[in-house]
Amino acid sequence: MLDKNPFHFRVEGIFQSVMKRIVLTGGPCAGKTTALVKVIEHFSSLGYKVFIIPEVPTLFSQAGMDYLTDNRAFFYEGEKATLETQLDLEDRFTRMAETIKTPTIIVCDRGTMDISAYMKPEMWEEITAAAGTSSEQLRARYDAVLHLVSAADGAEQFYTTANNAERTEGLELARELDKKVIQAWSEHPHLRVINNHENFDTKINRVLQEISNVLEIPQQVIEERKYIVRLTGEIPDAIESDIMQTYLTSEPRSEVRLRRRTLNGVSINVRTTKKTLPNNEQVVTERQIDNNLYESLMRQADPYRLSIHKVRKTFIWRGQFFELDTYLSPASGLQILETKGIVDHEDVNFPPFLEVLEDITGKTEYYNYNLALRK
Repeated sequence: MLDKNPFHFRVEGIFQSVMKRIVLTGGPCAGKTTALVKVIEHFSSLGYKVFIIPEVPTLFSQAGMDYLTDNRAFFYEGEKATLETQLDLEDRFTRMAETIKTPTIIVCDRGTMDISAYMKPEMWEEITAAAGTSSEQLRARYDAVLHLVSAADGAEQFYTTANNAERTEGLELARELDKKVIQAWSEHPHLRVINNHENFDTKINRVLQEISNVLEIPQQVIEERKYIVRLTGEIPDAIESDIMQTYLTSEPRSEVRLRRRTLNGVSINVRTTKKTLPNNEQVVTERQIDNNLYESLMRQADPYRLSIHKVRKTFIWRGQFFELDTYLSPASGLQILETKGIVDHEDVNFPPFLEVLEDITGKTEYYNYNLALRK
């Protein structure tokens, strides 16, 4: 007898539910607490069982851990215990989730890589080695990472330490920590940065939208704004990666691409499928794949399209997140700035180190899919 529940799949003769593990992180005063409440309410109403893993450093601070101590041995043991407790909590809740027949979301209030942002790389390597793991393995534990930008960057009027007794950061330190956390997660293939907005509900709705994407719930197509620009100065705290993007042959109203993103000498391969439904809703599926599958799928490359090679710089400016792509081939020298999550009625906070040449939002000839066409 077939199971008609779309959230189930068969493994070795038994049915198991879909389960996703998601990190909700961000700088100080980013709105995580409110977002977590909304996540529980929204997805529970859709039939999901939602588990929330509490923020372990806060638990440790309340229990007496001093993360500002000058005692290196104490700090080391405390941070090692923090990581081990985080891993243990996640593993135990995962085993619990595996017993449930309904679709399940495990949301971590901060994840393992957050811990690395508060210490020197050398100590982090010591701690992960002692725990029998690595940064690469830790990132791979999660299906997605959603980073909420701190109110200290672009929404300073809402920044306060009153709602968290453990928070002592000033504005500058808060901005610095925000960027360090993003850097710690930057190699994750499904990192999404959630901007500050004039209306806080917009920020929360973006969180719900991104989680819905991970769960492959159909979404209305939302087009980000795009601009041809010229870089006139250095971008502060930018994260730079090298991208090779190849389109595969696909069915009508669908788009399949392979992307190899190299950051800090580490390459990650992702296969993305976009399907547009008759009602113009879109289902986007992303899967990280190994090098062997990547090379095999490359044999299905669309013969009418070239691979796109570009350098991407991602950065936050005044609470808004941007991607700047500089094309190496084809369209050599073309620079396109894309906003991420800026709603229609909001103004774009263009940084002073970019000159905007043309608004190309909605101009299909500048879509990557069309830029790749052989001339």
